[in-house]
Amino acid sequence: MSEETATIEFSDSAKTLGDQIAELTLKDAKELSDYLKEVHGIEAAAGGAVVMAGGAGDAGAAVEEQTEFDVVLTGFGDKKLDVVKVVKTITGASLMEAKKMVESCPATLKEGVSKEDAGKIKADVEAAGGSIELK
Repeated sequence: MSEETATIEFSDSAKTLGDQIAELTLKDAKELSDYLKEVHGIEAAAGGAVVMAGGAGDAGAAVEEQTEFDVVLTGFGDKKLDVVKVVKTITGASLMEAKKMVESCPATLKEGVSKEDAGKIKADVEAAGGSIELK
């Protein structure tokens, strides 16, 4: 059997775009992700992890996937009462404390939670009409 290495040809536009994406900072990559989701309806596949290379200063260094997240309520939409009830359940706060949290957006609901827990909290709050940011 002969072993042949397949050579893949890339267009100049694909190379340019790929190089630009590889050079993005984490903040820029998040902004690009938000833009693609908001404007074009494009989201990363569920369960998929994106690993980005660092800048030229740390070339070759592995980028670790984030394992702990802070869940921040960024808005409550037009269903404030529903969001207050969900926040109360998530935080264990009293109804008045939950209402104050919701009204003082952005408010951190949980700190240092796992990816799965953060995703569940985000889904619950968004189902009630609120908006969440994971940091």
